[in-house]
Amino acid sequence: MTALSLKLRLTIGAALLGAGTILTALILSLGLAEVAQRLDTALASENRIARYASLSTQASTFLVVATEAVQTDQPTDSRMARLAPVIDQMRRTFDQLHADVEDAVQAAEALGLDEQSRYGTQSLGIARMQAALDSAETGLAEEGDTARLRAHLDGFASRVDQLLSQAVNTEVLFRNDILAGIEALRQRLTRAALGIVAATLLAVAAFTFGLIRPQFARLNRLRTAAHQIGTGDFSVSLPVTRNDEIGQLSTETNRMAAALLARQEEVQAEWARLNETIAERTEALRTANAQLAEIDDKRRRFFADISHELRTPLTVILMEAEIGTRGSPDPKAAFATIESRAARLNRRIDDLLRLARSDTGELALDPQEVSLPDLMREIRRESQSEIDSAGMEVDTPAPPDVAVLCDPNWVRQVIVSLIRNAIRHARAGKLLRITAEASATDVTLSVCDNGPGVAPEDQTRIFDRFAQGTSATANAGFGVGLALAKWVIEAQGGAISLQSPLPHGAALGDAPGTKIAVRLPRKTD
Repeated sequence: MTALSLKLRLTIGAALLGAGTILTALILSLGLAEVAQRLDTALASENRIARYASLSTQASTFLVVATEAVQTDQPTDSRMARLAPVIDQMRRTFDQLHADVEDAVQAAEALGLDEQSRYGTQSLGIARMQAALDSAETGLAEEGDTARLRAHLDGFASRVDQLLSQAVNTEVLFRNDILAGIEALRQRLTRAALGIVAATLLAVAAFTFGLIRPQFARLNRLRTAAHQIGTGDFSVSLPVTRNDEIGQLSTETNRMAAALLARQEEVQAEWARLNETIAERTEALRTANAQLAEIDDKRRRFFADISHELRTPLTVILMEAEIGTRGSPDPKAAFATIESRAARLNRRIDDLLRLARSDTGELALDPQEVSLPDLMREIRRESQSEIDSAGMEVDTPAPPDVAVLCDPNWVRQVIVSLIRNAIRHARAGKLLRITAEASATDVTLSVCDNGPGVAPEDQTRIFDRFAQGTSATANAGFGVGLALAKWVIEAQGGAISLQSPLPHGAALGDAPGTKIAVRLPRKTD
């Protein structure tokens, strides 16, 4: 037998090597084409999962905005105006998902009717989510109570959550099938490469170590990353060394993981802020309840004092009337007393009516031109009996003969209330001074006592409504109150101020003393 020549063997070897190369190239070309197709399908699946994640975020935003609008009882037009941008965004996402599913159905045409049907079922789920959104929008656009609106929201949340979960799970199954197909393809290519190794060991070695293994390593990293994301760990960072399909898929996976991680952090931050807000609101509500309880207690005590104040003149009137019916030796005096007490009672009732109106913002003042001496005489006449009863001495220098612009009834009540406060808190000092001074533009009425003074920490809040000091007599009696006095004076263009302790030379005695001054505008020509 003639031995084959070297040239022939080389030719045959070259031919075999060429055939092996061509076969290897053909196998590689077909395999990579299928890999590319499957990677494109996987990338499309990842894109749809990302859209579902975006839709989930939009649905959460819709529920948050709608819940807030329902809880704050916003009008229907305002509620729907706030929801319109979110609803429009969700509809655009639905349109994109429909387009994606249609593309997937067309891409699966070569795989048969079953594969097309699997992708087509996603359209049904998307349509059901759209229907849930339409139903929720229709329900929220209707007039209804909060419970009914919340029922629409609850129905939307439950249906969309279930449908979203089902859609994402289906996409994950699609993606896993694709990855499984890629794995099967890898095995087929490996077997083909092992068959060619017997004839073209070096070529197969170069092909295997130079191309196949690196690509499989990248796919394995992708599979590991997908598994990591599937377990809820979004700290994925795949290396992107090439801008091919696997590189693009790695980039999209990194982007999706980053988006999911950012969303997770946002949700956690929102939960933390929500818990902080709930804690703050709870504490504020607790504080407000305590303040309301304190105010309510003070109001009850306030109106109990009112009852006592009104009962005193009524008792005197009844006594004088009884004396008159039994035959008083001086009926004119009895009727004068009844008339005086009735007038005083009428003023008290008028003051209480004004006080009630001040709480509702309906208090109306009647400023007029008033003679300052007449006003001081009225104040002295009303308060003299209480001053005498307390055993106190009062110094009232003659006021200047000027006119002041004010509501005389309220100003009288304010000054008398200040005198009563001085009697209540400074009775032991025995001395009072009631002065009236005039300047070119205003008149100042002041009440000065020889009492223990007002503590510095009480001076900052003594003009607050229902606020009381910390002295032993802080809870005694009532009047229009310094808060109402401040309101009355300032409403007439004046001002009220407190000074305690009094400086040496201005004090009435050895005690610190307190001076409350009321400044009112003066009537000028």
